[in-house]
Amino acid sequence: MSGLAQWCYRRRRTVILAWLFALVVLGGATGFFGTGYNDSFALPGTESTKALDLLTKAFPQQSGEQDTIVWKATSGSVTDGDVQAAVTALLAKVASTHGVASVTSPYTPTGVAQISRDGSIAYATVVFDFPQDSLDLPVIKRVISDVDSAGSANVEVEAGGPGVQQAEQVIGNTSELIGVAAAAVVIFLAFGSLFAAIVPLLVALIALGTGQSAIGLLSHLIAIGTVGPTLAALIGLGVGIDYALFIVTRHRSGLKSGLSVEESVVKALNTSGRAVLFAGTTVCVALLGLLVLRISFLNGMGIASAVVVAFTVLAAVTFLPALLGFMGLRVLSRSERRALAESDGRPVAVTGPWVSFSRWVGRHPVVLGTGAAIVLLAIAAPTLALRLGSSDAGNYPTDTTMRRSYDLLAEGFGPGFNGPLQLVATVHDAQDRQAFQNLAATVGKDPDVALAAVVPTAASAHIAIMQVVPDSSPQAKATSDLIDRLRTGAVPAAEQGTTMQVYVGGLTAIFDDFAAVLTGKLPAFLAVVITLGFLLLMLAFRSLLVPLVSAVMNVLGALAAFGVVVAVFQWGWGASALGLGGPGPVEAFLPVIMLSLLFGLSMDYQVFLVSRMHEEWVHTGDNERAVTVGQAATGRVITAAGAIMIFVFASFVLGGQRVIAEFGIGLAAAVLLDAFIIRTFLVPSVMHMLGAANWWLPPWLDQRMPHLSVEPVEDLPGQPPPDNPEEAPEAATGARV
Repeated sequence: MSGLAQWCYRRRRTVILAWLFALVVLGGATGFFGTGYNDSFALPGTESTKALDLLTKAFPQQSGEQDTIVWKATSGSVTDGDVQAAVTALLAKVASTHGVASVTSPYTPTGVAQISRDGSIAYATVVFDFPQDSLDLPVIKRVISDVDSAGSANVEVEAGGPGVQQAEQVIGNTSELIGVAAAAVVIFLAFGSLFAAIVPLLVALIALGTGQSAIGLLSHLIAIGTVGPTLAALIGLGVGIDYALFIVTRHRSGLKSGLSVEESVVKALNTSGRAVLFAGTTVCVALLGLLVLRISFLNGMGIASAVVVAFTVLAAVTFLPALLGFMGLRVLSRSERRALAESDGRPVAVTGPWVSFSRWVGRHPVVLGTGAAIVLLAIAAPTLALRLGSSDAGNYPTDTTMRRSYDLLAEGFGPGFNGPLQLVATVHDAQDRQAFQNLAATVGKDPDVALAAVVPTAASAHIAIMQVVPDSSPQAKATSDLIDRLRTGAVPAAEQGTTMQVYVGGLTAIFDDFAAVLTGKLPAFLAVVITLGFLLLMLAFRSLLVPLVSAVMNVLGALAAFGVVVAVFQWGWGASALGLGGPGPVEAFLPVIMLSLLFGLSMDYQVFLVSRMHEEWVHTGDNERAVTVGQAATGRVITAAGAIMIFVFASFVLGGQRVIAEFGIGLAAAVLLDAFIIRTFLVPSVMHMLGAANWWLPPWLDQRMPHLSVEPVEDLPGQPPPDNPEEAPEAATGARV
């Protein structure tokens, strides 16, 4: 790392120009070729997928993307002359749009059932000539634009459906800028230097700009959902600022110890830079671990986020040292520069509240550790009620046409109409067809079913379809229970004695199967993540207890973060006030992505904290002093970095997207608990209680393990380690923050 740092420092103009060139080229290429984000995903082998495959094969002309246009007469009926004339003109315009295959109007004999019983609300079905996994968003946006312009004082017109939902998906918003501004304030307050605050932000922004452009181009090659770039931005901003902050902090410490600017930059990259490289690699590995789940939707998210994290690490170890070369001593505050000048190059000793705090933790490890554990367990309690699923459009912001169309359909046809189920059967003879009719009668009597009707098909058709409208909304637990009840009760009973095979499908069932698949794979994924973290930390610190403690803390922190998500989104504590809709299930893919992220982010803090403790342990062999010095030297930067991540993650709540808000609140809560409870109280307390056993490793295992150095062990600059443990925090903090 020292060679790379020195090269980047001495050729800083070349390095910075290279990054700017990459930003312009990648951004220009993305602008020219566009992006190919889409929300398609496949669940091979699930019942809903089998139903979809049968429908696509039997009715290829109806396999295109289907959306709806919904309207409501403000007075009178939708069949009134002025309302019917205005809507008929709109539907004709939509039908003539290139990319639209057909429009089924309620004003035709085949669409009479598309008018509500009171006659105030109606809808039309729009079938596009492209499938949902290859959406032509410009076509859908033209339809939305036509719908928006069709409203009047007499009629309210809205558009809804999966395609409309994706077209209205916001990629990037001002919430990112709010997060960056908040981060700048935190860094300035921590360091008292405007330049020290600017440097991490510039590094994060250059990495985010190039990374986002790269995944935009990559979206043409692999399936990346529309939420992918926003999630990548959330992660990239957080880790990008943090990684740069850790290196800048070590650089400032080197300057205050009397090193020249170049020496300090090289030393910072050779110490904290190694830790950043290690931490960033673990985040990327954890994100790419989503590939083992073999779900294309998650593959794209994992790859997109890993690409942005890789760019942040690359920027931290190349762009940052070049930038620090231009900054010189200005990364120190004016008072720090004056103190350095008056010291004639001697190390400037630093004292502060973290020195006293770390000693206080060392004096009361049992009480503080127990208290911290109780707090985390209490916050984690709601996780026991975790229900995975997919929130519906009823949680969208009320200013979107998707949400307004959802409300109109629920008002006119019932909440379940927004997520009907489709029972698709293979029938071979008259007995099978009669059994299917009998099944419809049975399903219609279920108390949670509003309507069960067999769709008319040709007498010779080998596929039979039943439309089932639940009495509850798509995201309701009652709907999930109905799907389970149909699959385990009514359907198997109807199949007995026949050759008929019935599959419960529809978009709601697909999301339900998605949640079931991920829930089944979650324990194995968690085991892989924990094992990987344990092995990496064991290699880095030559210890069994350090990685074991870290694994337990990471699980406890993740459970507490999930507890916050359940309370806010599943129980609805404050969600409505934030404009995020009412109570609903937690998104099915959130746990696996959050676990991979939390694994990486927790590793960041653990590495920065324990590497400093390990360095002192190697010097002195005194565990109490090692833990005290490590916490005193890293406490300020870990909490400052944590505060930055909290502001960045929480700012994404302002975008109004429930899925992104779940990640924002979940990750913000996780970082808050990790930085301010786990790494501040729980880890140091446990390590004080464990004593020298923290650093024990069986000799036979030590001999067989490869050596991995996170940070090179060096004597404190200008002086040997102090003999008096009471002096260690001041000396260490002054030289090695």
